[in-house]
Amino acid sequence: MGRKRETGSSDFKAKAALEALREESTVQELPVKYQVHPNQILQWKKQAAQNMKKLFERPNKNSDELREAEAKYDEAAKELGHKDLEIAFLKKST
Repeated sequence: MGRKRETGSSDFKAKAALEALREESTVQELPVKYQVHPNQILQWKKQAAQNMKKLFERPNKNSDELREAEAKYDEAAKELGHKDLEIAFLKKST
């Protein structure tokens, strides 16, 4: 029977990925040190590099798509309010 599959903590994965990104050790040395497959180290390294941009984004900065959707919503709400006023005015005048 084979080994039981282990799941590493996010701290463990981050530590291994950071060390792989630093390139102080070779890709062959890291799997021995962390006792995981070399492909796993390379996958964590790739994920860390891809998600690095998110670390430096401001949390309150909205994306362009979200701002555009909010602008459309505001315009529709304004139009709806205007129509409600017209309907109320017309009901009063009759």
